[in-house]
Amino acid sequence: MKIHLWLNGKEISDEISPDMPLLEYVRTKGCYSVKRGCETSNCGLCTVWMNKKPVLSCSVLAARADGKEIVTLEGVQERAAEFGTYLANQGGEQCGFCNPGFIMNVLAMEDELNNPTEEEIKAYLSGNLCRCSGYESQLRAIKNYLNRNRDIE
Repeated sequence: MKIHLWLNGKEISDEISPDMPLLEYVRTKGCYSVKRGCETSNCGLCTVWMNKKPVLSCSVLAARADGKEIVTLEGVQERAAEFGTYLANQGGEQCGFCNPGFIMNVLAMEDELNNPTEEEIKAYLSGNLCRCSGYESQLRAIKNYLNRNRDIE
């Protein structure tokens, strides 16, 4: 089947198998930040944006991306690097395997929620699993990142 989409700002038309997961498709296009984790929509490692909303690419068929804008970590490198610095400064990166999906969700949360509470942050990121950390360093990094532009009185 034929699909037409925009991947990280680049217009693409392709012939695909109707049962191809979006995860596999974006990886064939060089987007290796999109990781295979659980393959059951439970870990968040495969998070990409579809029309600016986070989706789990392991459970979305590439055919669903037809006519849509898909963004991976490769498409938001500048913003990702900025947040990544906050994550590293708080010791929240550990092995780094979960970082791409986690960062995609943090950036989506930043775009979607205005001044989220700690509970809202935890709820938004509840599907992102990290096997190395206790999440406290990641939470500190998120709070510092989201508050980076606030005036300090």
